[in-house]
Amino acid sequence: MTATTFGTGTAPGLTTQEPILPAPRPGLYLTARPGGITAHLTADQHTVQTVRALALTVLVAHGVDLDTAESAQLVLSELLGNAVRACGPHTPLVVEVYRSRGTDAIVSVHDPLADTAPRRTSTPADSDDAESGRGLTLIDILAPGWTVQPSPIGKAIHCRVRAAG
Repeated sequence: MTATTFGTGTAPGLTTQEPILPAPRPGLYLTARPGGITAHLTADQHTVQTVRALALTVLVAHGVDLDTAESAQLVLSELLGNAVRACGPHTPLVVEVYRSRGTDAIVSVHDPLADTAPRRTSTPADSDDAESGRGLTLIDILAPGWTVQPSPIGKAIHCRVRAAG
């Protein structure tokens, strides 16, 4: 399923501005929340791609400008990739993506490893030798001030992607 397959319209509890969420399926359960979505997923290629595509659609539908929504989508991709690398495939994750009170985008990823914080590699991100390790640098640029906090299921990484202007 790609972002283009999500329509807008009315369904119980949704306004005409909110995307109609795909039906629950094994490994992915989505709920609407004010200004966005919460996704409960088992991390695999398909569910991660679906949530990533839906994040952009949902943010734009809630009035986040396209540049900010694309930046939030990139932050989400990095956080999901880091969670899968740290926890392994098929890890249960909870993702929250929504518009803040203004037009900023909020992205949170909850994973079950409470004691494992994001780690930076020793290779500088701008090095030609760096094969990975650029994700936290991207997050620093796109969502400065991101935080890691304990959550009921482990830990949550919270990011605010500021709207331009």
